[in-house]
Amino acid sequence: MTQRRTIDTRRAADALAHPDPSVRLRAAMAAGSRPDASLAQNLVDRCAVEPDFYVRDMLTWALTRLPTEVTVPLLLDALGSAAPQPRSQALHTLSKIGDITAWPAVAEHLGAEDDEVARASWRASVSLVPIGAEADLAARLAGELGRGGREVQRSLSRALAALGEHGAAAAESAGRSGDADVRGHVRDTLALMADPDAAADAQVDAARRVRALGQRAVQGD
Repeated sequence: MTQRRTIDTRRAADALAHPDPSVRLRAAMAAGSRPDASLAQNLVDRCAVEPDFYVRDMLTWALTRLPTEVTVPLLLDALGSAAPQPRSQALHTLSKIGDITAWPAVAEHLGAEDDEVARASWRASVSLVPIGAEADLAARLAGELGRGGREVQRSLSRALAALGEHGAAAAESAGRSGDADVRGHVRDTLALMADPDAAADAQVDAARRVRALGQRAVQGD
């Protein structure tokens, strides 16, 4: 029985690394449909190098199907990687798992130099922030206002908006900055907070991704 399981795990790992992204997508879907903790390390390792966005999303879903006592330590280890993708994907997956024990490690990446790592940490932080720490988190996020291009700034604005009154207070305080880029970002952030419909595009994008994943998996190409 142990030998058979080892063979099955090896086959699943091989499929996750297949050159064809549609094969990898189906392998990740199968891993999530039939959760097996013996594949956890393979899934985390694949997240670190997977070039296809849709496959990465499915890998994350597969990891959320496994016990947190198995996945969270592996993802925390991945946060120590020198490369950006392992860290950004680990942060993204931790935000989906929702285990608040990961909060201290997530918070360490709020000011990450790499934009994708920083964006992933902002999203994860608002999901995992402990009760009572929201104002401190908002202040730390506000310290990043004015950073990056439109997508980076949009991610930060959404994170501050998710913190409600704490995010609004921190943004308003940052609005007194002498930096024109910061003030402009603050205006955009407050406008986003004032218009709930403006934040809905993230949900629309997520729904589109889910539909695309299903279509690709069914088509198998």
